[in-house]
Amino acid sequence: MAATKRPLLSDDSLGLLRRLVGEQARLHWRGYAIAFVFMGLIALTTALAAYLMKDVINEVFVNRDRSMVIWLAGTVMVIYIVKGAATYGQQVTLARIANAIVATIQTRLYSHILAMRVGYFAEATSTELIARQSFIAQSSANALNLVVISVGRDLLTLIGLVTVMAIQQPTLALISLLILPVAVVAVRKLVGRARKVRRVEFGSLSEIVGIIQETVQGIRIVKAFTLEGMFSRRMAETVERLQGATNKLAAVGARTSPLMETLGGVAIGVVILYGGYSVIDGGQTPGAFFSFITALLLAYEPAKRLARVNVDLGAQLVGVRMLYDFLDIPADEIEPPGRPDLKVEGGAVSFKSVRFHYRPDEPVLNGLYLEAAPGRTTALVGLSGGGKTTVMNLLLRFYEAHQGEVLIDGQDVRSVSLPSLRRQIAFVSQDTFLFRGTVRDNIAMGRPDASEADIMAAAKAAYADDFIR
Repeated sequence: MAATKRPLLSDDSLGLLRRLVGEQARLHWRGYAIAFVFMGLIALTTALAAYLMKDVINEVFVNRDRSMVIWLAGTVMVIYIVKGAATYGQQVTLARIANAIVATIQTRLYSHILAMRVGYFAEATSTELIARQSFIAQSSANALNLVVISVGRDLLTLIGLVTVMAIQQPTLALISLLILPVAVVAVRKLVGRARKVRRVEFGSLSEIVGIIQETVQGIRIVKAFTLEGMFSRRMAETVERLQGATNKLAAVGARTSPLMETLGGVAIGVVILYGGYSVIDGGQTPGAFFSFITALLLAYEPAKRLARVNVDLGAQLVGVRMLYDFLDIPADEIEPPGRPDLKVEGGAVSFKSVRFHYRPDEPVLNGLYLEAAPGRTTALVGLSGGGKTTVMNLLLRFYEAHQGEVLIDGQDVRSVSLPSLRRQIAFVSQDTFLFRGTVRDNIAMGRPDASEADIMAAAKAAYADDFIR
């Protein structure tokens, strides 16, 4: 049975790439247009340098034309000055676009995190979210830069040099191009391997972040129970796994180099053999042959980069897939506009036949009726896991009741705007957490416009003023 022809990139990878390019090209098309101009100049000057070798050999070394020496030397200098300036312009332009893409994606990821309900964070680990914030954004920028540079610089340069080769020696050009199918088939097998290794690398990075986070947050437990050895072993094993993954990725990416070195050496050897006899016995000018050889040697680097672009791109698309997998999760707390604000008069809280479960087969609240009268203290007392925290979660709409109603002064909390609901509720969590900043900053977190007197009054009301002072 004949083997099925497989594309270098799967339909899924091509879809991810199209989506990424579609989003970012619309935002940065002017910058990419400028970069393509610079890369076009690089390709043009590289091809011109190879083409001029014909005149350098024939006019200077064969015909010994003194007037041509100055003209050709000056032309070559100008060509490489333009090429150097274009290279600088391309690198700076693409770097600025990449930095802008990273910043945009990081902001977008964080905004999406803020729009998720509390339930999402009960399932997702914080270490995964932290690792995703840096890994994914950089992968997206790297993937786009790979595509742009491969098409705008390497492919255009290769086309220009192949054109020079075809003009100078059509037969030799055809012989040289015969190695291309061999390179394509060999590189195709490396793409899937690079993608798998990249996923292992991300998992190890996430685990390292998690171990450090656990150590910092639970340092008292670590010290009290002498867990340093256990955590050291965990970190050493994870670092070793990450090192192995990065080494495999480097090895997979580097396999294109010996492949292209071998194929390139064979092509150059055949060209020298055929071209040498053409000059010696066939009467062809050495200028055309040297121009062809120069173009062939200059074409080697862009051809090598193009040969491994699918390997590198496949690895970076792992991060792009993670990006869209996360962004495609519905943001639960984005509400339709126009919902009325909560109007609080007395502050009566009612739960009417409320049913709720975190898991379908484990109900937490099963037809709860509760009345909390205004102006009075209502305490919920019970064993751990009895649903006390769940009541507050439903009142604040961290989660939605599956059946029944949660009412404040007769208004269903699901029918009012979420910000107005949470502004009316003073919530003191059983978990102690301080945000980065001073104690004053933390007290004012819920009301940034609070005055100094308001902050001090809040500290006294919480019996915190003495130890703060």
